Amino acid sequence: MIAPNLLRGDKVRLTAVTPGDMSAVTQWWSDPDFLRLYNSQPAAPRNEDQISRRFDLSQTSPDNFLFAIRLLDDDAIIGLLEFDGVEWSNRTTFVSIGIGEAGHRGQGYGRDAMRTALRFAFHELNLHRVCLTVFGYNEPAIALYEGLGFVREGAYREHIERDGRRYDMHIFGLLRPEWESRGLHEPH
Repeated sequence: MIAPNLLRGDKVRLTAVTPGDMSAVTQWWSDPDFLRLYNSQPAAPRNEDQISRRFDLSQTSPDNFLFAIRLLDDDAIIGLLEFDGVEWSNRTTFVSIGIGEAGHRGQGYGRDAMRTALRFAFHELNLHRVCLTVFGYNEPAIALYEGLGFVREGAYREHIERDGRRYDMHIFGLLRPEWESRGLHEPH
C-alpha cells in the first residue's frame, strides 16, 4: 500500500531545507539547551555563514537526506531531521533529530517527525536498520525512541562531559521487522 503522503505526518511534514531556513537554524545554534541536546561539541554559537557551511545545501549526496521539520499549516522550520551516511550495501543508516524552538519541544512534533521519517526510511529507502545515539541525560528523547521501538544496544561509556559530570552516549537501533511488528508502518 502506498502512503497518501510519504513525508506528511499527523502534526508535521518533512521538506527540503532552504537557504531561507538558515536564519532560524542559526538562532538555534545560539541556544545552549538546543546544542546540548543536538550535538556533543561545545555549546558555542555559530553565525549564519558557519551554519550554511555545516548544512551545505548546494551539495547533494545519495547517502545523506536532510529534512526540515515544518508544522502542517506553517512554512516556518521548527526542526531538523537527517539520515546521515546510508550504507546501501548493508541497508543501514544513522538518524538525528533536533527540535529548534524550546516551545515546540514536548509537543509531539519530534515523535510525529520520527514516525514519518521511519516510514520514509523503511518504505522509500528500503532500509533494514536505522540507528542513533543519544546522551544519557536526554531522558525525553530516550523515552521517545523506546516508544517508537528502538532497542538500546550499548553505550559509549562516559562519552560526554557536561557541567563537570560524565554521561554515557547510548546506542539505539531499530530493525524493519521490529518496526513493522509495532504497527508503526501504517499511515497515521
